[in-house]
Amino acid sequence: MVSEKTFSSFKLASELPSWGKLQSLYNDKGKRLSVKEEFSSDPARFEKLSKTFVNYDGSKILFDFSKNLVDDEILSALIALAKEAKVTELRDSMFAGEHINFTEDRAVYHVALRNRANKEMFVDGTNVAPGVDSVLQHMKEFSEQVRSGEWKGFTGKAITDVVNIGIGGSDLGPVMVTEALKHYAGPLKVHFVSNIDGTHLAEALKVVDPETTLFLIASKTFTTAETITNANSAKSWFLSKTGNNPAYIAKHFAALSTNEAEVAKFGIDTKNMFGFEGWVGGRYSVWSAIGLSVALYIGFDNFDAFLKGAEAVDKHFTETPLEDNIPLLGGLLSVWYNNFHNAQTHLVAPFDQYLHRFPAYLQQLSMESNGKTATRGNVFADYSTGSILFGEPATNAQHSFFQLVHQGTKLIPADFILAAQSHNPIEGKLHQKMLASNFFAQAEALMVGKNEGEVKAEGTTGGLIPHKIFSGNRPTTSILAQKITPAALGALIAYYEYVTFTEGAIWNINSFDQWGVELGKVLAKVIGKELDTAETVSSHDSSTNGLISQFKQWM
Repeated sequence: MVSEKTFSSFKLASELPSWGKLQSLYNDKGKRLSVKEEFSSDPARFEKLSKTFVNYDGSKILFDFSKNLVDDEILSALIALAKEAKVTELRDSMFAGEHINFTEDRAVYHVALRNRANKEMFVDGTNVAPGVDSVLQHMKEFSEQVRSGEWKGFTGKAITDVVNIGIGGSDLGPVMVTEALKHYAGPLKVHFVSNIDGTHLAEALKVVDPETTLFLIASKTFTTAETITNANSAKSWFLSKTGNNPAYIAKHFAALSTNEAEVAKFGIDTKNMFGFEGWVGGRYSVWSAIGLSVALYIGFDNFDAFLKGAEAVDKHFTETPLEDNIPLLGGLLSVWYNNFHNAQTHLVAPFDQYLHRFPAYLQQLSMESNGKTATRGNVFADYSTGSILFGEPATNAQHSFFQLVHQGTKLIPADFILAAQSHNPIEGKLHQKMLASNFFAQAEALMVGKNEGEVKAEGTTGGLIPHKIFSGNRPTTSILAQKITPAALGALIAYYEYVTFTEGAIWNINSFDQWGVELGKVLAKVIGKELDTAETVSSHDSSTNGLISQFKQWM
């Protein structure tokens, strides 16, 4: 395992022998490798490069890596890179509860939140499994009381609406999961408020009744500026509608926090406080008490299945040899494209409307984790890190940015996600078959393209010919699930967590801090005070001074 004291011994990725080997392979053949020709020369390519993940409930997800720009030699060199970069050592240190987030001196232990086997898992000498399970049992009891109508508001009416107030991981995770699992929704409506723009809160409050609304305030420290500002405004609205009786707050507000003093000061009964530890990073917090809105929406049993799906991927990632390790392969392919093909982006396109917020969730997971320049050796990397992740649901995306993916000058590696079974098989499964035909066709078209001869054979002549040529050989990974169940969604999220982990381990960066979000917050506090005065501002650059002055005049 890896102690935080040994991080300086981790080399820059570019110093590893396999990095140089990969660069030579790219120069010699990688940049010219034809996936079409690879399929022609190896009839078993699909069988070799597709991997099936079996979830805890027996359901399956197929990951097809065969349309990627690799051959056996390149894959072997990528596996060697993972070994030289000590990916498995860092993985084992994370699962052992070591402080691999060394810049904040914290363990990275969100994996303990989905430890449904309740095996012993230690941080700083303490087995955290009982505490995690205790919070989950509290969430179960509370969610079942609210969903059944046993929990009553101040007028004796049952709760009908839940408003989750958070930001970052305290918002993106629950929003995405509740949308993705909407098919499993119960009697409650859920609403999410994150933006400090007052419009976000105002629009949510327009559609709820104070007598039947439960507010969840999601802030570990209960001091997050945006969240607490929104929470106080929600409390003011609630009190103004209910006769200004502070006693009613306890029936309509709960806290997802660890700061008991601030929670009590706000007026929330600390019995309705759901905690989580400092080793839970924000972008990994949906597995924690932050997922209470999910449990309320889909029921605790489904939330538990969601956790177990991720737990099954944890088991796969820790126990499967590197050559067959599905998330590790996904991460290695990302490094191959980012660092050797100079691809700057990563497209994730779910062919599933329920997953419409999945790419947005992955943006935080990927870009907040690996948008770093300094390495664990405290020097700056001399290679690219952190892909720009983007995406929208297909088939909508096919009619917007897929043009660039097919015929643009940039290489854009893409992941396509589809469930074989729809939750809404209307018109005799017509819609699902059309969706699937696009899923298969887009990946095939990106690979095979269309050459000049094929264009001419279609009858195209003259200057129009170049416009109808598709270069092809554009890489895709196809992810085919049987159905997007809570367990399948948990597995998919965990897959991308470990793709991100693998990238960061190879790039030798700390994927678990986020210092880059701090500077703007600090400056915003300074400017916030300046906005409260009528004085002319002159303490910034001329652009910022001018913008602040104009804002004050117009406000």
